[in-house]
Amino acid sequence: MNQLLKCAISAILMGYVAQASVHAAQAPKMVADDPPASMPAGHDMSHMSTDSGDSMPHMSHMMMGALGSYPMNREASGTSWQPDSSEHGGVHLMEGDWMLMGHMFLNGVYDWQQGLRGDTKEFLSGMFMGMANRHFESGDTVQIRAMLSPEPMMGKSGYPLLLATGETANGTMPLVDRQHPHDLFMELSGTYSHALTPADSLFLYAGLPGEPAFGPPAFMHRQSILDSPEAPISHHWLDSTHITEGVVTLGYIHDKWKIEASRFRGREPDQFRYNIEHGALDSKSARLSFNPTSEWSLQASWANQISPEQLQPDKNEKRLSASAIYTHQLGEHSWWSTTVAWGRRHSSGDEALNAYIIESALKPTDLWTLFARAEREKNNELITLGPLQGSAYTVGKTSLGVIRDLRLSQHVKIGAGALYAFNFVPQTIAPLYGRSDPQGAMAFIRLKVE
Repeated sequence: MNQLLKCAISAILMGYVAQASVHAAQAPKMVADDPPASMPAGHDMSHMSTDSGDSMPHMSHMMMGALGSYPMNREASGTSWQPDSSEHGGVHLMEGDWMLMGHMFLNGVYDWQQGLRGDTKEFLSGMFMGMANRHFESGDTVQIRAMLSPEPMMGKSGYPLLLATGETANGTMPLVDRQHPHDLFMELSGTYSHALTPADSLFLYAGLPGEPAFGPPAFMHRQSILDSPEAPISHHWLDSTHITEGVVTLGYIHDKWKIEASRFRGREPDQFRYNIEHGALDSKSARLSFNPTSEWSLQASWANQISPEQLQPDKNEKRLSASAIYTHQLGEHSWWSTTVAWGRRHSSGDEALNAYIIESALKPTDLWTLFARAEREKNNELITLGPLQGSAYTVGKTSLGVIRDLRLSQHVKIGAGALYAFNFVPQTIAPLYGRSDPQGAMAFIRLKVE
C-alpha cells in the first residue's frame, strides 16, 4: 500500500498545482457569449435537430465540432461519435483565433485479482489531453490534438486483470490475465474539415499515433464507463486500435450521418511503450455512424488488419463491430449513459470469435458516480502452453463500482472509488484459475481536471 499512498499524495499535490493554474488562467477563459468558437461565420446551426429529447445544458454544446457543423460534445476519441447530450470535460481558453482545451485524469490504483492466475499490484493509469482548434470564416476547421498516458511507468507487464489477453510484455511471451499498459503517446493527430454546406462537410484526419475508423469510442472516452480504472476484457475486439502507429482517415458528414474510411498500420504497439513506431499503412477500415437524436449514437464498422500480433506475424485478422450509446441528461450535473456493443475477430485458420459488452453509469449528483459492466466473449488466447494451447473458451465478467468526488475548484476534483468484479470460466479450465468464478477488486484515488 505504500505505493498507493505515494500516488494519493502526488495526486493531491498535482490537484493544488492544477487548481492554481486554473485560477491564474481565469482572465482569458472563454465565456458563453464568446462568438469565435461558439458560432463562427459560415456555420449555420438551424439544420440541427431540436426534437423534444434534445437537452443541451452545457456551454460546450454551443461550441462547434472539429469535423462538422454540430456540437463539440458529439466528438469522442479519434473521429468517433457519441451522443450530443454527452459531457465534454475540459478547461477551455481562447488564444486569439484558437480555442485551447486541456483535460486530465490520474488514477492511483490498488489491484487484487484472486486465484492461481491472480496477483496484486499498485499502479498509475490515466490520460493527459491537450487540444487546439480554429474555425475559419468559410466554415473550415483545423484541429491539433495530443494525448499522453502515465501507464508505461507501471512496467511492461501491465497490471493483473483476469481474462484479459493481447499484446506482449517482453516481445517473447503474450500477456494473459494481465492488461497491457498503453503507450506514452496515445495520440498525436491533426484534422482538417471543409464545409460544403451548413449540413455537409469533408474531413481528413491523420495521426502518429492515432485511431482509425473502427469501433465505438475507446473505453476511457465512453461516458458509460470512463470512471472505471479497469479495462474491458473485450478491448481487443472493440477498441484496441485506438493507439495505432500511423493512420489516415477520410470522411464525409451529412447532418446526422458520417461515413469514413482509414488506412492504418495493422501491427499493434510492441513492448516498448515510450517510443513512436512507424511502418507501412497496410490495413484498412470503414465505419458508418448515425446519431438519430441528441441522446443516441450508433455505429457499424469493419477492418482488415494485417499482422496485428507481434508474436504471430503471419496471421491477419478481419474485425466487425456494432454499437449503440444512449446518454440522457437528468439535470445540470446528473446523467445516465449506457453502451451496448458487439465485436467479432476472425484470423485466417481460426474460428470466428465474438464478444459482447454492456456498460452503464449513473451520476445522480455532481459528486457521486455508479458504474457497471458485463461482458461475454469467446477467447482462444487464454492457454499458451500444452495440448490445450489455442483452444477457444467462452468466458464472462461482471464488475460494479462507485466513486465519490470532492471538488477542489470549479475545474478540479479528487475522488475515492472502488469496484468488485466477478469472472466466469468453464469447468475445463477452472483448475488453472483455482475456481470457476475467480473474483477481483480495485480501490483507487483519482485526480481530475475538467
